Amino acid sequence: MASPTAPGGINQPDDDPSWQTKSQQMPLLARRCGAWAVEISLIAAGALVPFSIGALVNKEAQTVPLNSLVAAASETAARTLGIPVRDRNPRVAPLTNLFWSGALLAPAALALWQLFLLARTGQTLPKRWFGVKVVAASGVPPGFRRVLIRESLGRWGVPLGVAYGIWRLSGAFPDLIVLGGLSGLALLADGAFALRGKRQSGHDRLANTLVVSSRETAGENSANPVASQDWTEEDAQIAALVLTPETAVKENPSLWNWMRQHPGTTLVIVTVGSAGLIFTLFAGALIYTQTQANLRDSRQRNDALFVALVSKLSPASPNGASGRRSAILALGAVEDSRAVPLLADLLAQEDSRPMLDAIQQALVSSGPKALPDLQRLNQALSNDLDSLRFGGKASERELAAARQRTVQRAIGKILTVYSSQLNGADLSRTDLSKSPAGPAQFTLVLDKVDLSGIKLRNANLTNASLQGTRFYGTGEDRRPGTFDDWISDLSAANFEGANLTGASLNSAVMNRTTFVRAVLNKANLSSGNLNAANFSSALLIGASLQQAMLKDASFTGADIGSANFSQANLSGARLGKVKAQGTQLSDTNLSKSEWQGADLSGADLSGANLQKADFSSAKLANANLKDARLQDANLRNADVSSVDFRGANLAGVNFQGAVFLGKQGSDQFIQGPADSKSGRFQGVNFGEAKNLDRSQIAYICLQGGFHPKCPQK
Repeated sequence: MASPTAPGGINQPDDDPSWQTKSQQMPLLARRCGAWAVEISLIAAGALVPFSIGALVNKEAQTVPLNSLVAAASETAARTLGIPVRDRNPRVAPLTNLFWSGALLAPAALALWQLFLLARTGQTLPKRWFGVKVVAASGVPPGFRRVLIRESLGRWGVPLGVAYGIWRLSGAFPDLIVLGGLSGLALLADGAFALRGKRQSGHDRLANTLVVSSRETAGENSANPVASQDWTEEDAQIAALVLTPETAVKENPSLWNWMRQHPGTTLVIVTVGSAGLIFTLFAGALIYTQTQANLRDSRQRNDALFVALVSKLSPASPNGASGRRSAILALGAVEDSRAVPLLADLLAQEDSRPMLDAIQQALVSSGPKALPDLQRLNQALSNDLDSLRFGGKASERELAAARQRTVQRAIGKILTVYSSQLNGADLSRTDLSKSPAGPAQFTLVLDKVDLSGIKLRNANLTNASLQGTRFYGTGEDRRPGTFDDWISDLSAANFEGANLTGASLNSAVMNRTTFVRAVLNKANLSSGNLNAANFSSALLIGASLQQAMLKDASFTGADIGSANFSQANLSGARLGKVKAQGTQLSDTNLSKSEWQGADLSGADLSGANLQKADFSSAKLANANLKDARLQDANLRNADVSSVDFRGANLAGVNFQGAVFLGKQGSDQFIQGPADSKSGRFQGVNFGEAKNLDRSQIAYICLQGGFHPKCPQK
């Protein structure tokens, strides 16, 4: 038997790096943990580095769709982890596409290379650096099968699978922090097995492998695990040696050998199995034949019924108008894919008002499956109406308007009757706007209807009534904020003058959507995508827009009093002349936003980013600007009386003409005597502010602020 190797530090090659020599002097368990940490770090760096670079260059004006492979991977990860996705059709810069594709492929390539090294040599690069090696019980490298079992199933599959199962079944889903904690505990439990017995962790026991030290004396066989000083267990030595020649000729316990030893049992099993298989195939064939026959009979009956109903639709039918109306209504209940397109075609050609009403009722009976045909017909009729405004006959315009009204009413009724069943329904570019009084009069009323997950891109819902309507659903898992949430897409839709009081629009996609003069009081728009949306002259009193994306949005002349914009992104937004008394804007990104002439009296702007914001002539009396970032902001002629500036950064702020002390009898907040101290300027540095006159500086100094021209105490 070969003797164990000498302790670490003896017989080490002279050219070993000092750091490697020191690492090999550590205990085996510490080296195993170090090698594992470096392996994970290398793979994580392979993903994070290109991803970070891609995020940095994702600022180009020209964008392309996200690479399909990256999009599929991100969607799979989001679905598995329950991560909500705001934009399901992202567009990125071309370079970002390249780097993010690399962020997906690089860690996969690194992992495969390390697995290849581990299977062939028993060492990944980090394991080689730390002087540890993975071997089978016989002392040879583990091979591909053992490595796959050890790494994919043992090290990650079982621990993370158990953690994920507990997380999904418990009330902690979709909290990712809890999932991270459970995963860490599962990995620690797997590694805890290495503290006892043969020093095998859970994944080593599953794959029947051992982790040993790779330190050897010159001339010793490196493949012999007994030569390692760290392997001293008697049973491990016995398992690694060939003790008797009988083990080499031991018969392999295969299925064929068992069958040769038990011919009678084998014959019974084969006979019973064959009979069962024949019976199963016979029964399956009978069931399949009968099912197909039933389907053919049903199809023939439906075809006969459909043909009979179609024959009654002709105006020359002997059954007359009543028979034709009955046939139209019956088509709405027929389970035939040809029924709805036929009804839509009839509606496009019908000129009888009673028949139009019958077709409308039949289409409503068909349910949401009629929406695609109604959408196409709505778009065609809208185009006809636009064309007839230039030279068309009055009778033609009235008939087209009547048909359009029928389509609109059918859509409205379907949305009402089939509320909460409309996830994925597509009504993009549909005209559902209010029509003028007369035969074609129409107003969309969908109060307290559930439209979760509906698509209304570029749709026209002018002056619609949508009070209390829901555009957001929790999906099948009934948990908010997860991947399967039913999120509506209202991008570029027109809600001008619509009543959305109390509507649930949270998380909806509403980029470039128009809400001009709309009523959104107490509506929930939190976490919504509202970039470049237009809220001019809208009412948003008490509305919730927390964490909403409102970059470059327009609120000119809107009333956002008592609304909550906490942690929202209003970068570059236009809010001139808005009424924002008591509005919550804490920790909001308002950089480069425009507030000329706005009324922000009593608003909370604490911790907000107001860099380069324009508050010229705005009323900020009694506002809270604690810890706000106001670098290079414009407060020219603004009313900042009783504003709390404590902790704010005022470098480069333009205070020309700003009012620090309200006057008696004005509509501003009334202050006490000019020599009283409020403490709201205490310690605030006005040294880098611009255009402060003598009276302003004197007031700042009196209130405890700092300025180079303040008298020395």
